[in-house]
Amino acid sequence: MQNPPDLRPDLARARVTETAHHGQPTIGMVSLGCPKALVDSERILTRLRAEGYGISPDYAGADAVIVNTCGFLDSAKAESLDAIGEALSANGRVIVTGCLGAEPAYITGAHPKVLAVTGPHQYEQVLDAVHAAVPPAPDPFVDLLPASGVSLTPRHFSYLKISEGCNHKCKFCIIPDMRGRLASRPHKAVMREAEKLVEAGVRELLVISQDTSAYGTDWKDRDAKAPILDLARDLGSLGAWVRMHYVYPYPHVRDLVPLMAGNAGAASGGGLLPYLDIPFQHAHPDVLRRMARPAAAARTLDEIAAWRAACPDLTLRSTFIVGYPGETEAEFQTLLDWLDEAQLDRVGCFQYENVEGARSNALPDHVAPEVKQERWERFMQKAQAISEAKLAAKVGTRQEVIVDLVEDDAATCRTKADAPEIDGNLFIDEGHERLSPGDIVTVEVDEAGEYDLWGRLV
Repeated sequence: MQNPPDLRPDLARARVTETAHHGQPTIGMVSLGCPKALVDSERILTRLRAEGYGISPDYAGADAVIVNTCGFLDSAKAESLDAIGEALSANGRVIVTGCLGAEPAYITGAHPKVLAVTGPHQYEQVLDAVHAAVPPAPDPFVDLLPASGVSLTPRHFSYLKISEGCNHKCKFCIIPDMRGRLASRPHKAVMREAEKLVEAGVRELLVISQDTSAYGTDWKDRDAKAPILDLARDLGSLGAWVRMHYVYPYPHVRDLVPLMAGNAGAASGGGLLPYLDIPFQHAHPDVLRRMARPAAAARTLDEIAAWRAACPDLTLRSTFIVGYPGETEAEFQTLLDWLDEAQLDRVGCFQYENVEGARSNALPDHVAPEVKQERWERFMQKAQAISEAKLAAKVGTRQEVIVDLVEDDAATCRTKADAPEIDGNLFIDEGHERLSPGDIVTVEVDEAGEYDLWGRLV
């Protein structure tokens, strides 16, 4: 049977024409077969986009091509072999996955020059093959995942991209030029992917986009003023942890936070986690204006107070830029003072640098590299002190944690306050042998560091 047109990745609202930024690796995709194969292709592309890869619409523009094959009928096998041959002829660097991948000798017998062959639903192996063939080149100004490197997503958590593009015109950012304006995926397409992921064993969904709280506001025929509220409510009903990233602080975020409050101390039944990842970028109004961002840092403090009143266990993560063109010492000190007041739980910071095509490149009074470095060190020192104090306050408390990795000496876990790859960990070094990745267990915290916790099973 055919996918309904509004669920097909190639026809859904999320379809965009992408232009790779300078140095960005690009991947092409040929997807054959049934609707399940289309869902698999969409998940692979979603992860590749989140890792900073561009998606090429043609063979010539791709650094490598993935062919997602069908192997149900002989005619489908022949079509798959033809598609692999066409990709090899036009591009030369081909990774094969999908149902026919369950017969690797059949494929390599016809096409010995393919780079790798993986079977159906082997997402991790496909990504491994892409990383080997075309190493990622993360850019902290553009990509959704941190620039510190890309690690493979285990099966128990998965990124769920709900929209593409952005309607903001921040001067340091080229996403609107590169990926276009906001284009939200249909609600039921997102839910269908989320349901499949949970059915496959995913215990945590990490909701990502360039502007998560703007989800659905690009729909002219929408019924709800803020469609993200309905989506968050529905995702929270699936039984998995749901973590919201890249939430711009629109007024309707006040309606999102109460949905998290009931899950702050809940057991492992899942739901919308009390966690908001909001890119504030700076606190001084003049710097924010030069960034072309709303310059209302004082009102932002009021919003933070309102969010915490509605959900006292709320974890707030944010990222900031230091050394933006024209930033004075007084403006930087305002940022440090604001951070003292805001007491954010998780903070990231990077030094400003020019990005090809960004309007901020032309701003006057660029900050000297040694000054940017010194300010970054002062900022991180203050953020570290805040983190250390907040984690120390958790000693003696009980926390629900999800297990990411089990090794001989310890299990590496995360609390509801920790996103994978960017936040801290909780380590269990006794009685962890029976644990497995994806388990959600209760621990009592008995030690705290600057960014990590240690605990014991209860």
